[in-house]
Amino acid sequence: MSRRRPAGEGRPEAGLPGRTGRARAWAELLRLPALFTVPGDALAGAAATSGRANRRTLLAIGSSLCLYEAGMALNDWADRVEDAVERPHRPLPSGRVHPTAALAAACAFTGAGLSLAACAGRPALTVAVPLAATVWAYDLSLKHTAAGPAAMAAARGLDLLLGAAATATSGIRPALPSAAVLGAHTFAVTTVSRRETQGGSPLAALSALTTTAALSGLLTHPPRSQGSQEGQGSQGSLGTPGTPGTPGRSTSPAVAAVLTAAYASTVARPYFHATLNPSPPLTQRAVGAGIRAMIPLQCALSARSGAPVAALLTAALSPLAARFAKKVSVT
Repeated sequence: MSRRRPAGEGRPEAGLPGRTGRARAWAELLRLPALFTVPGDALAGAAATSGRANRRTLLAIGSSLCLYEAGMALNDWADRVEDAVERPHRPLPSGRVHPTAALAAACAFTGAGLSLAACAGRPALTVAVPLAATVWAYDLSLKHTAAGPAAMAAARGLDLLLGAAATATSGIRPALPSAAVLGAHTFAVTTVSRRETQGGSPLAALSALTTTAALSGLLTHPPRSQGSQEGQGSQGSLGTPGTPGTPGRSTSPAVAAVLTAAYASTVARPYFHATLNPSPPLTQRAVGAGIRAMIPLQCALSARSGAPVAALLTAALSPLAARFAKKVSVT
């Protein structure tokens, strides 16, 4: 998702050499630092199915990255007229990237994403196709409608399921709760961002704060056994320890609790401030915090599903994202 800023904010430096300037323009168009929020989706999906990340998981991550970038390029192509008024410094309205090139990039990234998903197997492609369709539908028609937040939430949930489908050997059903959690967070952030340049809504920020509290409670709740009548061991509401193929796999409550606290602390204060005063700066800050919180949320989901290594690997992406965000805006 993207958040809007006042037209003069984040303006690139003038006078950059031709090749360097073009590279900078494309980095802005594709929001390269935001890519670090993507791999955790597939890893959390793999963890939810109690599967070990493998070559197919890596292909799913590659597919997710491509489809995410397709959405970024298509977003600016679809908003080029609006951005010419609100954000003339963006690559398309400023003329640094031609609209046709942006649309071609969106098509190329979509094709690459679907190809990588196909290489990961038919189940992965079965998820990648509706994911790509959701990305295009959101950017071209749903973004400014009441269905916008739901479409964005569906895209993030499907992205997690893509990792599950590529990794699992017995279906993606165990990953559905994790996808729902990620989707709920995405829905809340997208709702807050709806009118961030004009001033947000205190109710939207309050709802996002409430959602964060509810999700944090779910993430720290012990798993509930579904019984052994199906021969599949114990399955938690947000994880699947003990599924066939990985008997006895347990959750990591201590790691999950720390990561859940990191998730909640990332967004709690900005959401609270936006509730008290939904001015454009505070609303934009809340949206930015919601985007950054994707990584600790993915980490918490992986740890809760019994994959602390995947959680910590995902956590390692956070400082990298922060470092690159100082050079290129994620919005």
